[in-house]
Amino acid sequence: MKIGFDNAKYVKLQSEHIRDRIAQFGGKLYLEFGGKLFDDYHASRVLPGFEPDSKIKMLMEMKDEAEVIVVISADDIERNKQRGDLGITYDLDTLRLIDAFRSIGLSVGGVCITHCRGQEASISFQKRLEALDIKVYRLYYIPDYPSNLPLIVSSEGFGKNDFIETTKPLVVVTAPGPGSGKMAVCLSQLYHHHERGEKAGYSKFETFPVWNLPLKHPVNQAYEAATADLNDVNLIDPWHLGAYGLQAVNYNRDVETFPVLQAMLSRILGESPYKSPTDMGVNMVGYCLSDDEACRKASRQEVIRRWFTANCELRKGMADERPLRKLELLMNEREITAEDRPPVIPARTKAQQTGAPAVAITLPDGRTVTGKTSSLLGALSACLLNALKTLAGIDDDVMLLSPDVIRPVQELKTEQLGNTNPRLHVDEALIVLSVCAVNDPPAAKAMAALSQLRGSEAHSTVILSANDGKILGKLGMNLSCDAAYESHRLYHPN
Repeated sequence: MKIGFDNAKYVKLQSEHIRDRIAQFGGKLYLEFGGKLFDDYHASRVLPGFEPDSKIKMLMEMKDEAEVIVVISADDIERNKQRGDLGITYDLDTLRLIDAFRSIGLSVGGVCITHCRGQEASISFQKRLEALDIKVYRLYYIPDYPSNLPLIVSSEGFGKNDFIETTKPLVVVTAPGPGSGKMAVCLSQLYHHHERGEKAGYSKFETFPVWNLPLKHPVNQAYEAATADLNDVNLIDPWHLGAYGLQAVNYNRDVETFPVLQAMLSRILGESPYKSPTDMGVNMVGYCLSDDEACRKASRQEVIRRWFTANCELRKGMADERPLRKLELLMNEREITAEDRPPVIPARTKAQQTGAPAVAITLPDGRTVTGKTSSLLGALSACLLNALKTLAGIDDDVMLLSPDVIRPVQELKTEQLGNTNPRLHVDEALIVLSVCAVNDPPAAKAMAALSQLRGSEAHSTVILSANDGKILGKLGMNLSCDAAYESHRLYHPN
């Protein structure tokens, strides 16, 4: 697996550029963070060498200059909106984010609840936060937002909102998910600062699309694949082209809302500091690609993985056909197919040979191993153990898991916990392996090789449980599945 991204250069350039933007606005900047601050695995997949916590590392470079405001919409609290990747509600994720920021020494200035109009759930959540000694601020619903500019930029619009007390030059504004109202929080703060005669500015941090890569670059197309369900479209920023005669890539939502944002900034500050939505950004990713071809290759693989995911979501009844059709267009444009994913053909071949579900794992060094379903192990568990044997140089006929340890686990599953499937799932197999490693040298050697799985590509010929996917994710592996179930039952537990 070739490295294509200079992570150290990125952390250095990004923090320097943000400091320059703070200075541009007289020492106070509200930075709206889009995407994930923690665990940005999409970026690490399409930019080999980008570390998932790179943005946090960048903020840690500025720890003494920065504080965080977490934004959550009262409407999202009211309807118990969940993060799909974590399976928790936005209000719980707000608490998780605060803990995460505090654990690394970043100051949290408080929580801002937006779209407030008396929703009972948001009032209860505010009381809960205040009982935990967390400062809470409210932004109120403004009729005809964002079109009614005279009302918005007035004492009856932004002027009614709470002013968030901040003390650091950089205020990072983040949220559990999109649509939380981060931009409105930033603009409301600018209004209050201006009314107080204080200088402050606003910028936006979005990793994708990468503004200074070509429109059809695979890295940018991988972003379209990642947001296929949102129907985001990359395009050339017409405002940037008109102002500077230079092409820059942005996406449809920012381009569409820029006239309104520019008008708001002009009303608040007297003159907008930006001539295009690209101007607002501070993203330095495009300057840090060290191997363009490696990033192109990784991004094409990401599109294929997203296509597999969309097929599975459609099969589960959790999505319609539109994301899948968009992904098919991207694949046709790139002239790539599902079989261009290295573990796909080996997994399907193994399944045809055995007449049972199978898994293949392509290791970071290019070697591919397979695993089949047996009476003791699920296909993923078997394949993972075979991968560890390959990495650790253990003979294929060596048994890593002792039947004496497997047997009581199976009995626990079937006789005590009521499971009908006695085969070990991947998390169970890893626990048994760790127990065996206490006294068995080959098992201990296999355990030591776990870290070498990072960057591997896995494919299953049947849909696996969400838990299996999470375990592989924690090991740094990327999983795709064919859109088929192992059985013809109607109910398939996650």
